[in-house]
Amino acid sequence: MLRTGDQYLDALRDGRVVYLGGERVPDVTVHPAFRNTARTLAAMYDYKVVHREAMCFEEDGEWYSNWYLVPRSQDDLRRRAEAHRRIARLSHGLLGRSMDHVASYMSGLRMRPDLLDSNRQGSGSNFVEYFDYLKKNDLFSSYLILTPPGARPKTSGSRADDPAPMLEVLSHDADGVVVSGIKTLGTSAVFADEAWLGNVLPLAEHQKELALTFAVEINRPGVELWVRKSIEQRADDGIEGYFSSRFDESDAVLVLKEVKVPWSRIFVLDDPALSRDIYFKTPAHTMGNHQSAIRFTEKMRLLNGIAHKAAEVNGVIAIPAVQQTLGRLAAMESALLALVEGQISQHERMVPGYVNVNRSFVYASMQWSTHNYYQVAETVRDLFGAAPFQMPADNSFADHPALRATFDRYWLSAGASAMDRYSFMKMVWDLLGSDFGARQNHYERFYGGPAHMNEMYNFWTFDWNDRRAVVDDILDRFPFPNASREAAE
Repeated sequence: MLRTGDQYLDALRDGRVVYLGGERVPDVTVHPAFRNTARTLAAMYDYKVVHREAMCFEEDGEWYSNWYLVPRSQDDLRRRAEAHRRIARLSHGLLGRSMDHVASYMSGLRMRPDLLDSNRQGSGSNFVEYFDYLKKNDLFSSYLILTPPGARPKTSGSRADDPAPMLEVLSHDADGVVVSGIKTLGTSAVFADEAWLGNVLPLAEHQKELALTFAVEINRPGVELWVRKSIEQRADDGIEGYFSSRFDESDAVLVLKEVKVPWSRIFVLDDPALSRDIYFKTPAHTMGNHQSAIRFTEKMRLLNGIAHKAAEVNGVIAIPAVQQTLGRLAAMESALLALVEGQISQHERMVPGYVNVNRSFVYASMQWSTHNYYQVAETVRDLFGAAPFQMPADNSFADHPALRATFDRYWLSAGASAMDRYSFMKMVWDLLGSDFGARQNHYERFYGGPAHMNEMYNFWTFDWNDRRAVVDDILDRFPFPNASREAAE
């Protein structure tokens, strides 16, 4: 089933428990903190239906979203990438956790469900059924795969040693387990149908009570979402809040209060190593972050468009130093696009019968994004100087002919009229100078985890043997430092 935007919005009105501070939000589709972003996501579902040939694949006479396509060829990877690109373009790359992100994790894990059977027999087939359920219903999943610092065991993990709350199994019976605790960080969880809870960071062997991976419906009794302060709620709907009023995906902590989870949705239990291995001994982690890399290219596309227009509006585009800055930004975008292409063209086969994107290139793109986004944003900001601060407080001056005439006369530039300049400056400030811009900056630095983890991913997946072989080959041909070439031969 290909879901429409209206069907998606209907599902959001399902009695989920969402807290915005002390306020319980009765309906996220109409609340001013969420309604515009919900409509943005609904429009993505509608776009997919209209552009079915590019966005979906056919299987047994039914059509499904390309992010649920489990790839067996490079062509499959390209079909997925095109869908990611189109979805990202609808939000200019500003929605980091759109509906195709976690689905890509699930597609990677679907290539090797037998790994789950090492924990509990039947878990693999349960996951296959769960994946088919997501695919056939075109569902939107969020994940919460971090444990808050206050809920992490300090030593042995026992109750006596550490009374802090954590995600834990309270009891279990033939039907399932009862779970309580909290997990983070649910970006876009308030807009999702399902939550996947697990552990992407390593756990110690004594932390078995945290080694729990399962899926739960967002509207299941006992599930609560505690969301951060809304940026959308305070944003202007016009050009002054174009980005923040439409693409505030929100972030949430998920609280579970004695939630009953059936065994069919429990995938890892009491196995600290496996609870993390399911992402790295399968293509799950790299397939999900491949989507992130494609999304980031769309954000670079937006930022470079802004940079070039800023130079034009300010009348400085002919200055060589400005052209050099723009050329550096262009090179950065091109380098990232090449990394994304390499992920596909240099694909790997971790699992027989399937293909996955190149892990080393995925982690290189993560490292690139983590360390470069704030520098790119700052470079673009530099092209504006103090111009954003020279704009009137809001556009109400335009309602007064005398004020409008003054503004039109004195606020123009060599490259734009006063009103065009006003609109452009306000739009850019919303992206780069507002609370929304600060959140984007912070998100890109930490969406893949701490910066040092990105370096470790690159270390673990890089082909060091190939690089060492170059050096060792040279040394092997000259075994004695003082020997002549003839003696060595």
